[in-house]
Amino acid sequence: MPKPRIIIALDYPGAEAAKALLEQLDPARCRVKVGKELFTAAGPAFVSKLVQQGFDVFLDLKFHDIPNTVAKACQAAAELGVWMLNVHALGGGRMLAAAREAIDSSSHQPLLIAVTILTSMGPEELEQIGLTGDAGEHVRRLTSLAQEAGMDGVVCSPREVAMLRKHIGPSFKLVTPGIRPKGAAAGDQIRMMTPAEAVAAGSDYLVIGRPITQQPDPMAALAAIENEIG
Repeated sequence: MPKPRIIIALDYPGAEAAKALLEQLDPARCRVKVGKELFTAAGPAFVSKLVQQGFDVFLDLKFHDIPNTVAKACQAAAELGVWMLNVHALGGGRMLAAAREAIDSSSHQPLLIAVTILTSMGPEELEQIGLTGDAGEHVRRLTSLAQEAGMDGVVCSPREVAMLRKHIGPSFKLVTPGIRPKGAAAGDQIRMMTPAEAVAAGSDYLVIGRPITQQPDPMAALAAIENEIG
């Protein structure tokens, strides 16, 4: 069986709510994402338990701080046994390089990816923080920075995937939130695509939350998306 492309976002306020979903999921069919809300509520022990249960965990904490602090945080995250973790590309080259060095010196070495521009941000919000012009150009520049610093991939909007594939090799991972199956509500996402569109464009991993987690039968929703992407 091929490794699963779909990463289910465990966007829950605590461990008990997440466990109700996890009991319905097959670790061989999906990976899971633990973000700031659940990590803050449930802590590192919850992440370690997920790993022990056989789940590949994407620890989505988007570290963004001075290089030494980010390096120490990445090392601590790696020791939890996670499959993948991320930092913010906007932290700059020295920070990214420090994160890479920390992972390389760890006994467990998860994939290390960089966040480019959040998929919830539209042109007006980007302009508010001084990023004028096309969002795709900022994503391309940050992706180049991440690749030069030795990251394994980036988080980007599915709408930027095809453009990035022209500038990077096939082994560089593209992780895409902002995925909504046909007919699903957009929620707080701006730059979106369907699962099939994202995979066709060149996305490696699809981060999907509510279209699976808020369905009466999450595994049936997952199966429908698997069928859509082939």
